[in-house]
Amino acid sequence: MARKFLYAIVVLIVLAIAGLLVFRLFGVELTRWTMVPTVKFEAQAPVAANAYADPTLWIARPGMRGDPALWTPAGYTPAAAPEAAVFYIHPTSYLNGARWNAPVDDPEANIRAELFLRGQVTAFNEVGAIWAPRYRQATFGAFLTSEPEAQKALDLAYGDVATAFDQFLKEAGDRPIILVGHSQGAFHLARLLRDRIAGTPLGKRVVAAYVVGWPVSRSADLPRMGLPECAAADQAGCILSWQSFAEPADPALIFDTFDATTGFTGASRKDTRLICTNPLTGTPDAAAPATANLGTLVPDEALSNATIQAGQVPARCDGRGLLLIGAPPAVGNYVLPGNNYHVYDYSLVWANVRADAARRLAAFKAAK
Repeated sequence: MARKFLYAIVVLIVLAIAGLLVFRLFGVELTRWTMVPTVKFEAQAPVAANAYADPTLWIARPGMRGDPALWTPAGYTPAAAPEAAVFYIHPTSYLNGARWNAPVDDPEANIRAELFLRGQVTAFNEVGAIWAPRYRQATFGAFLTSEPEAQKALDLAYGDVATAFDQFLKEAGDRPIILVGHSQGAFHLARLLRDRIAGTPLGKRVVAAYVVGWPVSRSADLPRMGLPECAAADQAGCILSWQSFAEPADPALIFDTFDATTGFTGASRKDTRLICTNPLTGTPDAAAPATANLGTLVPDEALSNATIQAGQVPARCDGRGLLLIGAPPAVGNYVLPGNNYHVYDYSLVWANVRADAARRLAAFKAAK
């Protein structure tokens, strides 16, 4: 299973890079032709309020046989009795342009989603039991167009996520909550914070929200998300976010789109500064040498396993709020244009994220 895990990640990254290279080299129109669905958006009914009581709609949840969220590299083990409950929203794993939203039972998308889960949210299995829903995610091409169908696809996906979150709350009981997302998952998590956490008693149960791989504007988004930005390494009840770039970094493909949008406050996101949490320090706008990196998740040459290697990657926040990781690290050849290490946002700092979650849970418990 570990070999399939790492091999499939390589395949997924290659496909994603191919799409973005088309964008860079041949322009918007060809990108739309190759990646954006040309079919009419298929309106679908919301899932039933109790739909996620069905165990088959979860990639991971406590008690599942062969739960992928319990995977760890050598030297690490999941908690036998985790104290927190973790809700994880996976990134885009549906690359098919035949429709705007993935069928919830699409086998290829679900396999890829599970593989991403192993490389990301497993960092939290020392402190929390993990719930990870399947959802009718928007296809990859929905992020490459401003067509109304794209927003409809994202709204449909978010509806599934919100319904799954309700079921998660029922099953998690009164445990402290950790929220985790990446890429499209972080996009939905930001909205979930605005809609379901801000101004509610539930916010007092949140240990931290990891809104990673999606830009969060400090001025146009954060004031409506219900929690403050994490200002200290031992702070609980706060939001972390970062986007990883090697140097020289070219974030134009991100900012060109982001700057044309409106934030949760109703203000423009253009030229606004982003939340940048340095995961090596747990603090905002910080710098740290590679020696502070407790461990990067790195596959072996045979792609048969993944190991933790400490001291490989530095990190510093710079510019509008990018996490710069120095010269391109030798963690794989599958990097997005602009030296964008998006796919590696968690794996570059896997052990530090694990320590960060434990530290914030301890602070949460101490405050209670």
